[in-house]
Amino acid sequence: MKKITKAVFPVAGMGTRFLPATKASPKEMLPVVDKPLIQYAVEEAIAAGITELIFITGRNKRSIEDHFDKAYELETELEYKNKQKLLDLVQGILPPSVTCIYIRQTEALGLGHAVLCAKPVVGDEPFAVILADDLIDGEPGAMAQMVDTFNEQQCSVLGVETVAPEETGSYGIVEVQSDATGRQRISSIVEKPHPDVAPSNLAVVGRYILTPRIFDKLAKTQAGAGGEIQLTDGIAELLKDETVLALPFNGVRYDCGSKLGYLKATINYGLKHHEVGREFADYLATFNAR
Repeated sequence: MKKITKAVFPVAGMGTRFLPATKASPKEMLPVVDKPLIQYAVEEAIAAGITELIFITGRNKRSIEDHFDKAYELETELEYKNKQKLLDLVQGILPPSVTCIYIRQTEALGLGHAVLCAKPVVGDEPFAVILADDLIDGEPGAMAQMVDTFNEQQCSVLGVETVAPEETGSYGIVEVQSDATGRQRISSIVEKPHPDVAPSNLAVVGRYILTPRIFDKLAKTQAGAGGEIQLTDGIAELLKDETVLALPFNGVRYDCGSKLGYLKATINYGLKHHEVGREFADYLATFNAR
């Protein structure tokens, strides 16, 4: 039985919706309380048993590499000042068993192209794709739920959730058919359809497990919506050859690619934070009293 040990993180995007904050710093490094978005995504992958992290990066993304690298000067300073808790925090960002690989996407040719860039490292194995913009608060994590489904079914799995009908133009939208076991098999997928022609309002939201055959499909995919090579178009071709399941995962998703979603995530994660949660809740309560 094949297992999921590799995850691809497409992090080469420019983050234009958060300018000027993202002019010199990657959107994936935006903090939610005290951890950057990319760390939440990596922790979700590790909790799902993934040990090889493949980052598809671009220019001005070096801080992502630095974040997961050893910081000798900082660690020495913390040790010298006997700040053991902070030292443990910094040194524990990645377990020793996890490795990071960085691949440059030299042109912004879309999510499908970013995934295709990972082919030399992924090889002939099934793998995960995680978009850090979609922060998912679930226990177990969304990717762990998807890995369980893959282990049972040995086929591609897409994480999905129901969105408002008027929002279909912002997502890849799937049409599904339930099989005898209750699994939702995808019969069609389309990128960002207008609500009038959308096959459903079941949206793919930043979590994928894909078989290696997707690479052959992406290599033949022409530029689609926005002049980019769309992962959705590659998956549509994959559907012709093999089963792809939709999994409505348990958890709350925050669209941290948008300002409003990012603010919602910051509030909710702040309320749960072990250091500041109670005081933060008290502070927010003062707004209701005004």
